[in-house]
Amino acid sequence: MDTHPGNRPARALVAVLALLLVGAMLLLPGAVRPASAADNSAPPAAPVKLVFAHHSVGQNWLDDEQGGLGTALAANNYFVSDTNYGWGPDAIGDRTDIPNWPEWFTGPQAATYTTALYGLNEQNSPYTRTFADPGGSNQIVLFKSCFPNSSLAGHPDDPPSPGYELTVGNAKWVYNQLLSYFGAHPEKLFVVVTAPPNSESGYAANARAFNTWLLDSWRTENHYSLANVAVFDFYNVLTGPDNHHRLVGGVETHPVTAGMNGAYYRTAADDDHPNAAGSRKATAEFV
Repeated sequence: MDTHPGNRPARALVAVLALLLVGAMLLLPGAVRPASAADNSAPPAAPVKLVFAHHSVGQNWLDDEQGGLGTALAANNYFVSDTNYGWGPDAIGDRTDIPNWPEWFTGPQAATYTTALYGLNEQNSPYTRTFADPGGSNQIVLFKSCFPNSSLAGHPDDPPSPGYELTVGNAKWVYNQLLSYFGAHPEKLFVVVTAPPNSESGYAANARAFNTWLLDSWRTENHYSLANVAVFDFYNVLTGPDNHHRLVGGVETHPVTAGMNGAYYRTAADDDHPNAAGSRKATAEFV
C-alpha cells in the first residue's frame, strides 16, 4: 500500500488501521521507500469495520478455501463486509470496472450508493466472521476491479484524458476524479486495490505502467495532501514469485521483476482468475 508523495509508497494496511483507532482517526498510511522508520503492524485494539467492493477475484481472495483474506482480517480485529454481483441500490454492485467507480463516488446517485456502502454489514462471499458486528458505519473502504481491467489500450505514458473507456489515459482520468470525493471524507480510509494481471501480453506493459502510476504518482500529480487514500498493488503481487508489496521488518517493500507483467498465478491455462496460491500470497502481504 502506498500513500501521499513525498512520503511515497505506503504503510501496510494493518498499521494504518491500528492508527485509525489508537490515534483518534490519525491516518498515517504514507512512508518513504524504504520507510525512514519501522512501521507498527500490530492489529487495532478494538474492532474496525471494513467493506470490500469487488467481484469474483475478490470473492476468491476472501474465501476461506481460497485466499483466506476474510479470516485473516477477522484475526486482526477487522469486521469485514463485502459487495458482489447484484448488490445495492440499482444493483450498483454489478459495476466495478475502472470506468464505473465515478458512478459509485461522484455521480448523480453517489450519495445513495455510498450511504448503502458505509452501512453494509452483510456478507456476499464465503468467509468466516469470528465476532459480532461492533456497530457503526464502515470506516475502511476497499475497492477493486477485476482482471479484464488490465487490458488497457493506448500507450504506457499516456496522460489522463477524459472518458470512460478501458485505456491508460481514461483510467488515469477516472481515478483523478475520485480524489475530490475522498478529500471531502477524511473520516474514511479509501484503499485502492489494483486490478489483477491477465494473460493478454499485448496489454501487459500498459497495465504495469498504469499501476505504477497509481501507486507512485496519482496523488502527487493531483497535489493530494490528505493521508486517507492508500494503494495496495495486488497486480504486482500476482505477476511473479519475487514481486511483492509488503512490510518487511517494519519497512514497506515493492520489488518488481523486469519483464514479468502478466498473470503468473492463473487458475488454469484458459482462466486468469488468481489461483489459491496467488490469493494466499496476496493475503499474507496485505495483512
